Amino acid sequence: MTNAGGKPALTRLYARLVVSDGPRAVDFYRTALGAEEIERYTGPGGRIVHAMLRLGDAVIAVKDAGDGDPAPPDLGGTPVIMALDVSDADAVADAMLRAGASVVHPVADQHYGQRGGRLADPFGHQWMISQPIEDLTPEQIQRRTDELFPD
Repeated sequence: MTNAGGKPALTRLYARLVVSDGPRAVDFYRTALGAEEIERYTGPGGRIVHAMLRLGDAVIAVKDAGDGDPAPPDLGGTPVIMALDVSDADAVADAMLRAGASVVHPVADQHYGQRGGRLADPFGHQWMISQPIEDLTPEQIQRRTDELFPD
């Protein structure tokens, strides 16, 4: 399939999270985020080579580290932050904390009209959770950002 310009069309994008314990990670995402497991393929010893999970309208894949794929602790952290838009940031944060996540930035009202924070799951992946609390224009958000970070 190609788009109007003759270039290949993008058909889907999803995150593929590499973790140190795939089965435990799938259980965490089920418990903390209400994920539904769509498919799972395993290798020797039950190691997950690919599991697809549905989180609301989004999907993510999970796999165990190895075969050249390092988990965040192997790299000293992660440069990627998963962003979740939710209806109740406090409730999602509480569920994640009960399931074993830790706070990176506590949930609070933010200058850009969202209530949110950032948590790290037990596998080193970071999740920014947020819900809208104000309907702001881009100009209003920029003005508030300028005030927060003056020259």
